[in-house]
Amino acid sequence: MCLQNGILSTASHQYDDVSWLVKGRPNPLSSPRGGADDVPRHGPFRIKLTREERRELEARVRRYTSSYRDVIRAKLVLLAAEALPNDVIAARLDSPRQIISKWRKRFFDQRLAGLKEEPRGGRTGRSSPQRRH
Repeated sequence: MCLQNGILSTASHQYDDVSWLVKGRPNPLSSPRGGADDVPRHGPFRIKLTREERRELEARVRRYTSSYRDVIRAKLVLLAAEALPNDVIAARLDSPRQIISKWRKRFFDQRLAGLKEEPRGGRTGRSSPQRRH
């Protein structure tokens, strides 16, 4: 590592061995919560499914007529019931962790009813849903 005038030289960027150059500041990656990619997030919402809930969620996943969002929500609850952290579920379903956390909490609070779409705020549409020419 080459340090000249407080600037790392471009020829020798080795980011795995960069020491913290600002004195008096702790390295955030050495703290217990630093390096978020290394620490799986375990939320307070532990999911335990009844047999009926598991059957219904598995049916939603298999049902040909289920919408994509319903399938994703059912899958995330099934994975959460396996005690997987939100980061792992998000990676498996290719969804943001915040979305996984939102639906996991809603299922925890409201069970199957929590997976339904809630009415959105704002003004209702003024035109018909038919396509305009």
